Amino acid sequence: MTREYSRRRVLKGAALGAGIASTGLAAFPARPAAAAAPALRGPVSGTTLDRTYVLGAAGAGGYRPVITGPGEPHLLRRDLGGAASARRAATRRGVLAFGHLTDVHIIDAQSPARVEFIDRLKDGLGILPVEGAYRPQEILTTHVAEAMVQAMNRVGRGPATGLGLAFTINTGDAADNVQYNEMRWIIDLLDGGRVRPDSGDPDRYEGVMDWASYDRAFWHPEGAPPGAKADIPTTTYGFPRVKGLIDAARHPFQATGLDAPWMAAFGNHDGLIQGNLPVNPLVSGLATGGIKIGAPADDGQAERLARMVSEGDAAELVRLSREQGGAGGLFRPVTPDLNRRMLSRREVVTEHFKTTASLHGHGFTLANLRDGTAYYGFDKGVVRGLVLDTVNPNGYSEGSLDKKQFAWLEAQLKAGSSRYLAPDGSVVKQAVKDRLFVLFSHHPIGSLENPLGGDRVLGDEIEALLLRYPNVVLWVNGHTHRNQVIPHARKAGGGFWEVNTAAHVDFPQQSRIVELADNGDGTLSVFATILDSAGPASYGGRLTDPVRLASLSRELAGNDWQDREEHRRGEAADRNVELLVPAPF
Repeated sequence: MTREYSRRRVLKGAALGAGIASTGLAAFPARPAAAAAPALRGPVSGTTLDRTYVLGAAGAGGYRPVITGPGEPHLLRRDLGGAASARRAATRRGVLAFGHLTDVHIIDAQSPARVEFIDRLKDGLGILPVEGAYRPQEILTTHVAEAMVQAMNRVGRGPATGLGLAFTINTGDAADNVQYNEMRWIIDLLDGGRVRPDSGDPDRYEGVMDWASYDRAFWHPEGAPPGAKADIPTTTYGFPRVKGLIDAARHPFQATGLDAPWMAAFGNHDGLIQGNLPVNPLVSGLATGGIKIGAPADDGQAERLARMVSEGDAAELVRLSREQGGAGGLFRPVTPDLNRRMLSRREVVTEHFKTTASLHGHGFTLANLRDGTAYYGFDKGVVRGLVLDTVNPNGYSEGSLDKKQFAWLEAQLKAGSSRYLAPDGSVVKQAVKDRLFVLFSHHPIGSLENPLGGDRVLGDEIEALLLRYPNVVLWVNGHTHRNQVIPHARKAGGGFWEVNTAAHVDFPQQSRIVELADNGDGTLSVFATILDSAGPASYGGRLTDPVRLASLSRELAGNDWQDREEHRRGEAADRNVELLVPAPF
């Protein structure tokens, strides 16, 4: 498997230090050709089994509309073995169905803690550890989340088993930049509260899309100010003028709320500045304060700003301010907002207990509150769910586990496995009730390569542990912003599947419904079905409701000029799939 880097990943900072070790990625067996799964029972609507949204023909500047494409059936994958009986659909018994959201990235696009100034220079400067510092669709993240909630509720069941969704889990990067208001917006939105996706001055937008500090590097939906040249996204990449969008995006709305209980996992953007840096006093002060950094005069000044942010160097901020003669030029005045304050891991967990939903904590436990941790387990019938915290608090976007959590993980697996392998390969048998284990986390195994701080457990060691326990059948995660399905094979046969789902914030803006079924023939099937948001293919010029704004966001994301070459939809065998695995017991 090849790592692919884009602007979302390339920017790393001096704060990471030299010599960051990479564990590499585990080697997986070649993927056999996929075959169509047996026809499902009953009608299917509202998922990509029914229809898809794809990019149409390119127009001026390569700008492409979103159009409706044909549905995609479940493809059978047998990478892990098991005989696929032709009659399995008739004998199949549903075990569990749930919804999967990930990488929603609720963005306060006006926050002074955002560093759009580095994004505009990213091709020539790579020292600041941020990801996705600017996207043309970033003012519409709450609307995408609302439209996805409506889509998940509308389907409401597993299309293969017919089981109602037992829960929906959001596997991290719910917020984009560790801010209190971002975290409250996503919690209130999934709960079904009233959301006002605005900060600072309630009467006007104060960010890079307005005319107050016009910069041609960014898209301005209202067009250019009088006498100025049109922005580069418009002239070079064919972006449209959408008058009224900025104000429409800031309007409050009543969220629908998920019908099923929802749970949460902790992601790097939920715990680190722009997903990379530990929270420091300088950036925390910028977040709630009254100045926002604009465009650097040159690469030298940009490098100084980058190091200032990554090192938390307040003295450098003072020097730059004096050189600029105070506010103005490099710095623009904005309205301070204490709701932009940055949160600790413990505070993020605490916010999940401030909910109108019946599931207080949304999976997080009182032990998490007490210990400042964010990993936990839960039971759904024969399934034991294990939610991991893969964020390294020392910084850097990629993840790992601390050793205490790793020991907890092994103890959980041992407690639900009547048969497993010891580290030396010998078989261990014990008299305990067998459970099927499904893991959830933000990072996939291939991204668990961050050793910063020491005392960290990386992906290869975690994978080796899981392969010793045959009752582990599935790991669900996000982080890559890409649909991908990866088999992890055991030498003796069988193994577990890793299901990675694309982000809400980047094209194709999708989620999944995941089902686990017992085929009654010695095999299990994991069905993973891609779900588009409730927004239609085109917003049709209407900016009147969140669902239409979500449609526009999908179109803008599909034309993001720094993301056009990414293939985040994945291959067909990474989207709607039936994943066969020999039953472990």
